[in-house]
Amino acid sequence: MLELQSVHVSISGISILRDISFRAGQSETIALVGHNGAGKTTTLRTIMGFTQTRGSVTFEGRDLIKVAPHDRPGLGIGYAPEDRRLFSGFTVEENILLPARIAGLSPSETAKRRDRAYSVLPELKTLAPRPAGSVSGGQGKMVALGRALMSATRLLLLDEPFQGLAPVLANTYAAALRRLHELAPEISVIITESNPELLERFANRVITMERGAIASDRIVQQGAAQTPA
Repeated sequence: MLELQSVHVSISGISILRDISFRAGQSETIALVGHNGAGKTTTLRTIMGFTQTRGSVTFEGRDLIKVAPHDRPGLGIGYAPEDRRLFSGFTVEENILLPARIAGLSPSETAKRRDRAYSVLPELKTLAPRPAGSVSGGQGKMVALGRALMSATRLLLLDEPFQGLAPVLANTYAAALRRLHELAPEISVIITESNPELLERFANRVITMERGAIASDRIVQQGAAQTPA
């Protein structure tokens, strides 16, 4: 589905990603872990087209580097950045529906995807009429996930979704990801996180990054970690 080959990214002359190569298959949940500054966020931003990239990034056989960033959600890629980036003057539901409106989805398809988001995150239906600027930081991460789900029919990218969440909200978020896998098992998920223990419970693979490079790539099966063949 998604494949990065020999990807290099530099920002202001500083090397951020060095020879990144990995493949995400359909239905996989990949935990991209590492300390702050390891290159996790830059990897997701590269997939979304927000960096100047050397190397190859393909999605379902298509060269993503030739696809403008604003066109990538139309390929079925949803992205929830670490800072949420909600429009505070819009309601929660208006924020969630925004990708569908930009993509020009039909009313029936918009309603279908919105209902899926509410099934994954029932809390959003209660929050729907509230101004997005009035929700807590943790609730804002839920809204950002719901908005990403409006685009994510094939691939979902989540940047540090557990960072700063209280234990109760972290458990709620984890439960939402499990529901998503049950409702839409065809969607691949890549999640970044500094603490690998938070993700190993439901990730199929754990890719560890260090200093902009991949240090290890492990398949996780029934609590045992193995190096992929």
